Amino acid sequence: MNRYPRDLRGYGANPPDANWPGGARVAVQFVLNFEEGGENSLLHGDAASEAFLSDIPGAQPWVGQRHWNMESIYDYGARAGFWRLHRLFTKRRIPLTIYGVATALARAPEQVAAMKDAGWEIASHGLKWVEHKDMPEDEERAAIVEAIRLHTEVVGERPRGWYTGRCSVNTVRLVAEEGGFDYISDTYDDDLPHWIEVGERDQLIIPYTLEANDMRFATAPGWVTGQDFFTYLKDAFDVLYQEGRDGAPKMMSIGLHCRLIGRPGKIKGLMQFLDYIAGFEGVWTPRRIEIAQHWQQEHAHKRRARPSQMDEDTFVAAYGGIFEHSDWVAKRAHLLELGPAHDTASGLHNALARVFRSASHEERLGVLQAHPDLAGKLAAAGRLTADSTSEQASAGLDMLTDVERESFQRLNADYVAKHGFPFIIAVKDHDKAGILRAFERRIANDTAKEFTEACRQVERIAELRLQALLP
Repeated sequence: MNRYPRDLRGYGANPPDANWPGGARVAVQFVLNFEEGGENSLLHGDAASEAFLSDIPGAQPWVGQRHWNMESIYDYGARAGFWRLHRLFTKRRIPLTIYGVATALARAPEQVAAMKDAGWEIASHGLKWVEHKDMPEDEERAAIVEAIRLHTEVVGERPRGWYTGRCSVNTVRLVAEEGGFDYISDTYDDDLPHWIEVGERDQLIIPYTLEANDMRFATAPGWVTGQDFFTYLKDAFDVLYQEGRDGAPKMMSIGLHCRLIGRPGKIKGLMQFLDYIAGFEGVWTPRRIEIAQHWQQEHAHKRRARPSQMDEDTFVAAYGGIFEHSDWVAKRAHLLELGPAHDTASGLHNALARVFRSASHEERLGVLQAHPDLAGKLAAAGRLTADSTSEQASAGLDMLTDVERESFQRLNADYVAKHGFPFIIAVKDHDKAGILRAFERRIANDTAKEFTEACRQVERIAELRLQALLP
């Protein structure tokens, strides 16, 4: 049994209506990453200097040495960049979410006080601004616990949001298992919040961004001028705002760093963007914690049985009858690489249909022959499956006149005599008259053509049956 853990479907073609407060057409959310004083440094007990997200082109770690230029660039973020951004956002009364590295916050008491006075949310950005990818699971779990402890000590309350950034494949699961976070943001997979299930916990995910993010001032390809940043943010906002006007409101996350956007030549683009969105109605600029609270109220998670998580017996019991009296289709489908994309009607139908299509001619013929005649003897005797009974009744085949019943019986006999399997049609797609017309037309086909059509109808019947069971 193969199971694929990634969710490549998400909300699919019909995302939920965010229903943002006040009928907002878009939620524009600003994050300020406070990392200065928490980055790699010999002073912090690390083996080498920092090399990530600075204005030093091609920076490399200096093993066993302090990197004075790198340290001073990070210092600028705390000493000057933070306060420039603080003035900008408090003047416009737009609240921020801070992604605060716990050790950086501990080294910046005045900045923390200013964040709190402004009413900004201070979420956790981990214990240190370092890579987690190579951390053993126990070590990373301990780092998460210590980040929460130190954050609570420094800020005065525990963080309710989490973003590591330089995370491992285990990070989201470990943070969810901690159990105290309203949201986690270590994904970039959607324009809306969504839920994941981690053991018994339903964990809200509020995706973040690496593209509407000033980090691209320090990466290639990236921004060169503040105008580059403004143009990209404006274009993204315009698309999302129009989607909101069309009835599909989304969320726009914008990532900022004190040492990057806090520079005078870069912040001008951000200023232009703030001025630009101020000219639109229906723009909500919340903290991430408000998005989390809204989503929990409007779109609370509901658990349901998921095909990809079922054992074979449960799976076959639930879906073994989708292809009439042919549970071997479900048994083989259970062995496929199923994942979240197969937990919907269309997804599971694809898996079952793959098995049916790849089966031998004899096996598929057996499926066709397992189907009952329309309005035939089994129906009259009440011996159809529940699905077949409901389907035939939906087209009025359980209430035929004597003339109609005689026509169906004659056509059934002639069709089986010619083709060797019963006439099959997805009756829910037709009315009684349409079924009779199709019957009379298709009986004249050669058997090879009719076999192909009957198999197509079997797949359509399976699709309709699954649509009655799954989202």
